[in-house]
Amino acid sequence: MRGSAVAASCCFVPCSVLGAQRKQGDQSATLPPSERLNIAGVGLGARGLGNVEKCEGANIVALCDVDWRTAAMAFKQYPDAAKYKDFRRMLDKETGIDAVAISTPDHTHAVIAAEAMKRGKHVFVEAPLAHDVWEVRELARLAGETGVTTQMGNERHSGAGIRRAVEMIWGGGLGAIREVHCWTNRPQWPQGIGRPEAKSPPHEGLAWDLWLGPASERSYDPAYHPYRWRGWLDFGTGAMGAMGCHLLDAAFWGLELGGAKSFTVEAESSGTNDETYPEASTIRYRFPARGDLPPVAITWYDGGRQPSTPDGLPHLREVGSNGSLFLGEEHAMMFGPTVFGTNPGQIGPRTIPEFAKIENKRTYEKIPQVKESAWTKGNRHIQEWISACKAGKQPCAGFEHSAPLTEMVLLGNVALMSGEPIEWDSEKLQVTNVPEANRFIRREYRQGWSL
Repeated sequence: MRGSAVAASCCFVPCSVLGAQRKQGDQSATLPPSERLNIAGVGLGARGLGNVEKCEGANIVALCDVDWRTAAMAFKQYPDAAKYKDFRRMLDKETGIDAVAISTPDHTHAVIAAEAMKRGKHVFVEAPLAHDVWEVRELARLAGETGVTTQMGNERHSGAGIRRAVEMIWGGGLGAIREVHCWTNRPQWPQGIGRPEAKSPPHEGLAWDLWLGPASERSYDPAYHPYRWRGWLDFGTGAMGAMGCHLLDAAFWGLELGGAKSFTVEAESSGTNDETYPEASTIRYRFPARGDLPPVAITWYDGGRQPSTPDGLPHLREVGSNGSLFLGEEHAMMFGPTVFGTNPGQIGPRTIPEFAKIENKRTYEKIPQVKESAWTKGNRHIQEWISACKAGKQPCAGFEHSAPLTEMVLLGNVALMSGEPIEWDSEKLQVTNVPEANRFIRREYRQGWSL
């Protein structure tokens, strides 16, 4: 039965597992402290603070950020939490931590998550899971060895919309899908630029050496921090890394791309350099047949690029600046940001009439929904992780799913930066046709850093 293995691996735990005694709609009710998870937050910018805030019903026992100016709002909001700049010192001192929510720049995801898992801590890691493919594999290995509960921050994975879209694919009503297009308006930060002269000293409160972490030594410049790190090869993963784990998730999940042992990736861009990702790119994956699923081409567009709109479908402007298009032999499925919380086929305020009439042609196991409630409203992805931590189980976006998804995403960047089409061998963990491209699979860590 299509999807049965994936559906069976999902964990959706009721609030009763947490000992919740909330009344319906009562936002002020709380759990006894002894029944709450003790969570530490690492990385406390807007995204990181938001993730900590979504850990409702947990004890926020420690907060860590290399920049205490950035962390000031979080420190004010959680005055009783212990405060740190170095995550290693935090993990040494705060032995009562149960779980760690990691929302730092991409280049430090792996070192923090690995250290936490080695100490038996559950981890929530922002998307993408890591900075390079080797790190992704190592995190997946550690997750399996330690048995801790893991989750990646692709929050749309817990939404009803993507689950309905995946069920539509599994049901076969679209016909054989041989072509998928995904696009984003990112980057919304500088890319395609060279290294600055770096004449500005780091501001007071920023531990620049800790911010660099395993990345190569370089002087501080506001072109890197805050926020703009996303476009730099040493620190971020570009537009693909920022949005790929969200927008490519439905294709990866629904078309079972994790089952491909080899595939090819080619990329074309506005121009690459040794410092930053390009301003715009088009990346095409070609996957072979997987069981009874036909070969499929997945094309990614960023920097304002978009696919052409097939006849009979709304213009892409109606879908939005981020979206996906699945072209089946019988029907097409098209959706934008609204689908992440609602239904595929919905374009802004209206629905494509024919979409509701599509009939399934094969049986599949329905994906359990993360139920919305006063407890989880607006933050069910993290609440699913917290519930799974308490139950000793795995949520649907655990590393078993999110690691191979991230690997696929990051291989798009490998093709982009290598400048040639690459052939990927998943079992050997290497590019087989362009040996020099393998330098992008695993970066060298600065002395003093390791996984």
